[in-house]
Amino acid sequence: MIELSQIGFSYENTRALYDISTSFSPGELVGIIGPSGAGKTTLLRVLLGELTPTEGKIRNVNGEPLAIGYVPQIDAGERSFPLTIEEMVLLGAASYSAPQPWFSVREKRECRSILDRLGIYELRNNRLDELSGGQFQRALIARALMSRPNLVLLDEPTSGIDLKTLRQVLDLVEELRTEGYTVVLTTHDLNWVAAHLPRVVCLNRTIIADGAPAQVLTSDVVKETYGADVDVVFHGGKPVVVEAIGKGN
Repeated sequence: MIELSQIGFSYENTRALYDISTSFSPGELVGIIGPSGAGKTTLLRVLLGELTPTEGKIRNVNGEPLAIGYVPQIDAGERSFPLTIEEMVLLGAASYSAPQPWFSVREKRECRSILDRLGIYELRNNRLDELSGGQFQRALIARALMSRPNLVLLDEPTSGIDLKTLRQVLDLVEELRTEGYTVVLTTHDLNWVAAHLPRVVCLNRTIIADGAPAQVLTSDVVKETYGADVDVVFHGGKPVVVEAIGKGN
């Protein structure tokens, strides 16, 4: 679907990314992990087209324009806007429809279909500040889907949520994948990635490792990515990252 070749990006005198070479195929579900400041959000913004690489090239493999839906980190401030779920989700249509003072019947029908698919149709008239964390996450994804994407980017969808909501997010990204979307997400949660995602990219300004969790989540790779000593054990055939025992700080 999309191929990155030796991508680099710098903010003034700070090199945020370098030598990023990878690709994402249709229907893939990929988790990008790395410490704060590793360039995860910057990489998403490069994919989105908000940032232009200072090095390298991005190529759409099929040669056609790539429609991308972006779901930012949950922002408590955004929930204070006096909007209903339906009103917020309809704003996602602005990325492909001609500017107009109202939304068409077709756009409203499409919006309600998406809300129904995501299980929040009955909440369409609720205000954003009335939603739980999981409901608000679904509303953000619904807004992204209104842009008719084939690639969905989620920035830290597992950040600051409880275990129940975490399960809901996992179910949701799996639903998107089975419906044919390519989903790329960033997260700090190594064990969530290891347990549930088929592919993980370890990033610290450049790609440290890329592949199946059982192959790339080793003690050496995690140390190179995060700069911390860890032990990796296997439970049910999946890697589990734990704090290294008997090693000093």
